[in-house]
Amino acid sequence: MAHASPASPSAAALVDGFSLEMTGKDVAGLHEARAIIPRGTKINVTFLGNEDLEMRVAAARAVKESGFVPVPHISARRLESAAQLEEFLGRLHEVGATEHVFAVGGDPADPAGPYPDALSLIQSGLLQQYGVREVSIAGYPEGHPDITDDVLWRHLDEKALALAQQGLDAVILTQFAFDTAPVIDWIAAVRDRSIDAPIRVGTPGPAGIKRLMAFARRFGVGANAMIVKKYGFSLTNLMGTAGPDRFVSDLAEQLPAASTVKLHLYTFGGLLATAQWAREFVAAEYSGAVQ
Repeated sequence: MAHASPASPSAAALVDGFSLEMTGKDVAGLHEARAIIPRGTKINVTFLGNEDLEMRVAAARAVKESGFVPVPHISARRLESAAQLEEFLGRLHEVGATEHVFAVGGDPADPAGPYPDALSLIQSGLLQQYGVREVSIAGYPEGHPDITDDVLWRHLDEKALALAQQGLDAVILTQFAFDTAPVIDWIAAVRDRSIDAPIRVGTPGPAGIKRLMAFARRFGVGANAMIVKKYGFSLTNLMGTAGPDRFVSDLAEQLPAASTVKLHLYTFGGLLATAQWAREFVAAEYSGAVQ
């Protein structure tokens, strides 16, 4: 594995300060992994349709109590009313978990209530009332299966502007990717639009290849045979496990030296396995053991 070039941030620096993702059902996994996750790590808590308010709040509280920074997801299209949004924000505030949130449109084809997208959440004015200081918004380097590119760019512009006007910090969190080329092009396009928010590039932590391929198909992420081969996946051995080592090293080589880009790890293979991978990767890169 090649070292990053001197003109780019090292692969270790890209991973160092990583963020993670968990669901409301992953609290036991969080407790199992917390000894090897650096204190202060941002951990996103998803807003899944099959999990209720209590599970989401309990997970955010567990993140906070474990010494990490909870970033609860707010899925706009799943919210049935402003009152439901306020209830969620109020409960999160009670457990000290509202400073950082991720505002996202969500999966349902039809909104359940008054919020058709993340922009409408931001423009509601409710986030600040409950102590929100930083809002993560979604980025799609490889596009979205149900939203055209021009709409994605317009929404990104509008969300970045709305957050700036409200005095809220912004972070762009991307859908997971396997291929660095569209990610690098997309980052350049974001900066060309004068959006200077920090970017967290999503990529899967170590997980079973069959599971990774299933998630890629579900979210419209490119995972063709060439990319699969390039990143060490074996289509003839779908029972194997793959990690993001090569993706991370390639990405680090191509980023500009002053880049404000970090890694966000989707924990399809579990929090413990992902945190162990990150710790070992950073240690190996800093020690010069990765060749």
